[in-house]
Amino acid sequence: MLEMTREEFEELVAEALDRIPPELTRLMDNVAVFVEDEPAPDDPDLLGLYEGTPLTDRGEWYAGVLPDRITIYRGPTLRMCESREDVVAETEITVVHEIAHHFGIDDARLHELGYG
Repeated sequence: MLEMTREEFEELVAEALDRIPPELTRLMDNVAVFVEDEPAPDDPDLLGLYEGTPLTDRGEWYAGVLPDRITIYRGPTLRMCESREDVVAETEITVVHEIAHHFGIDDARLHELGYG
């Protein structure tokens, strides 16, 4: 497995977020991004997870709720990558993938776009 500290991985996630175009980040609403070492044991290869209500599903009822949560998992990413460059690329793909869920884009469309 590739070695990378949690701090280094968190920095890669932050850099991936910084590469999201400002016109999109301005539209993001009530969402927080976290880094965790491992996903739940029932899905050990999960790279990222979006939990919340996509912007496209929010209505008048949406108020006073906890932020949506995007989690990027360090362990599975490091296990699947062979180099630091692979980790950088995979982290960016995963961050974009989970943010797309916040915007209401489903997995099928993301796979079509190359963010599967």
